[in-house]
Amino acid sequence: MPFGIGIVGCGGIGAVHAETARRSGLRVVGAWDIAPERASALVGVHGGRATDSLDALLALPGVDAVAIAVPNDLHKECAIAALGARKHVLLEKPMAMSAPECDQINAAAVRSGTVLQVGFVCRGAPASATVKHFIDAGRFGRIHHIKASLYRRRGIPGLGGWFTTKARSGGGPLIDLGVHVLDLSLHLAGYPKPLRASGATWSLFGHPITGYRYTSMWAGPPNPKGTFDVEDAAHALVRCEGGLTIELNVTWATNMPANSLRDGIAVWGDRAGAWFDVFGSEVTIATEEEGRLVDVRPLFNADKPMEQAWDAQYAQFIAAVRDGVPPHANGAQGRTLQATIDAIYESASAGREVDVPQ
Repeated sequence: MPFGIGIVGCGGIGAVHAETARRSGLRVVGAWDIAPERASALVGVHGGRATDSLDALLALPGVDAVAIAVPNDLHKECAIAALGARKHVLLEKPMAMSAPECDQINAAAVRSGTVLQVGFVCRGAPASATVKHFIDAGRFGRIHHIKASLYRRRGIPGLGGWFTTKARSGGGPLIDLGVHVLDLSLHLAGYPKPLRASGATWSLFGHPITGYRYTSMWAGPPNPKGTFDVEDAAHALVRCEGGLTIELNVTWATNMPANSLRDGIAVWGDRAGAWFDVFGSEVTIATEEEGRLVDVRPLFNADKPMEQAWDAQYAQFIAAVRDGVPPHANGAQGRTLQATIDAIYESASAGREVDVPQ
């Protein structure tokens, strides 16, 4: 049976949650945002009631679950409140600002006994799911290296706003974009334990804010009186249990021509390898068959891949809430990922490889 969901945070991503929830058969019962007009606008489109506080939303009859899509510094507070009210929680990435904050959220989930799922939506993209299918079938053999890249030539979001204020976001493209492709890399490989990380971060393009050149900007126009104290590029190598290495490259701003920047995931295995655009329409697997080198191009439904990825995420959340299926992206994995992000930042600051805190 469908259940009711509340939307916590009614900006662009909150609206996507509401739209996907309705498409998945859920009822949007209510919404809350620190800016009341955003909550009113969301329920005007998707139904339900706008509330003047998070507690009021959690107390609404029929709210069985919440999707949390607030700035990163509010993740812990909102998630613990929702879990304390015994609501099921779909928590946007990153799980929190640090691994210790993730520990507090996970402890609240244990006390609550409700579902906690982290919003790693890239796992559900058709191309990602296709590659995962072939990996799990043993077609890649032992995976020894993965390269994950997401580049933006001029993509600093809302320069001068919360995205570029470390106290609110926790960092720049590493915690914004890097969490997506690092989680996907670990997911493809079966989530081995990250052991050590070596990273470098750079902040080169938004100083001064008025001098930043761009063609478009999401999350609002630049605020020349705002803060930009995070990185705009990050590069890392993560060593995992079993020998897997993951190379990570993410930028919000860079001086590279568009045709030289290749977003995507490259997977090296001893029986096969592949490169794919996470939200692309094709996957090519390089392998051997019958004594010949061959390229295998699986067919899959590539229509509206972003929408499919969001639908898959909600299908997993609904199955966890309704049928007791273990959450697809659980709090333990969210904590592992955040600990790895923490280690990359620590390594960049220290100028050396560091251990990932377990």
